[in-house]
Amino acid sequence: MYLQHFGLNQLPFNLTPDTEFFCDLPTHREALNVLMIALQSGEGFIKITGPVGTGKTLLCRMLLNELPAPFITAYLPNPHLSAAGLHLAVAEELGIRYANNALQSRTLTQINDYLLTAAKLGNKVVLIIDEAQAMPLETLESLRLLTNLETEKQKLLQIVLFGQPELDELLQNKTIRQLRQRISFSYSLQPLNKQQIREYVDHRLRIAGNSHTDLLAPLSVHALQFYTQGIPRLINILTHKALLAAYGKGQSKIGWRHLQLAAQDTDDTRDRKLPWGFRRVFLWLLLLSCSLFVYYSPYLVL
Repeated sequence: MYLQHFGLNQLPFNLTPDTEFFCDLPTHREALNVLMIALQSGEGFIKITGPVGTGKTLLCRMLLNELPAPFITAYLPNPHLSAAGLHLAVAEELGIRYANNALQSRTLTQINDYLLTAAKLGNKVVLIIDEAQAMPLETLESLRLLTNLETEKQKLLQIVLFGQPELDELLQNKTIRQLRQRISFSYSLQPLNKQQIREYVDHRLRIAGNSHTDLLAPLSVHALQFYTQGIPRLINILTHKALLAAYGKGQSKIGWRHLQLAAQDTDDTRDRKLPWGFRRVFLWLLLLSCSLFVYYSPYLVL
């Protein structure tokens, strides 16, 4: 692999959501701040949306890691469940013992008792649901009923929904309008701009062991933005493949041609062709550098 060639000690662009590689860029830091403020304020429903690959699951993991001790968390990564299945999954995450054949009402009573006990002990329980756009409507409605559990002073259960933009469309359904009205805090993750792409790539390379070498040629950032549209997952995929291409050619930097090869090898970017103007700029810069070298070479010899 290319690790030794580029002076790295681990893969910098793995697709696994590893919190060690979390990059504190504005869109992700703002989302995390919204989550922390809303949860500490005792809000019932909070929603975070973003296109596929914008870092929702990594943000979810960061939230789980950063919530302080008074919070008790339950995490559902796959919420495509029936209403009864949701209650059982929540009970299991909270460590509540239940019978496999228990009635739904019995499971709800057990959850309610657990939440009341947690509140008396000064704890706050947070249910974090990833890929929430996959939830059936009746399950979303049962989720709302869970938040009916409250004392005179506080909600016994706070819920954070992470989902793709389809979640917003789902919440427009009239049958769950009461749930939509309860969402008090929302944040939408945005793709990265060119400067943020540079910071993101450099950050991941630095965490992976590169501390002194600029591995990304200037024009490569433009190419990366064009091909990926600022989506972190695509940035990871293309940069990993570009590193492989550069390594295979024995080169020390990622050039735009390496990214072009990577894009042609990736389904989501294969149809995106670099504009001719971009190639003309590259050729012009190449000719300029060659001309300068020829002009100054006699002086360099001296």
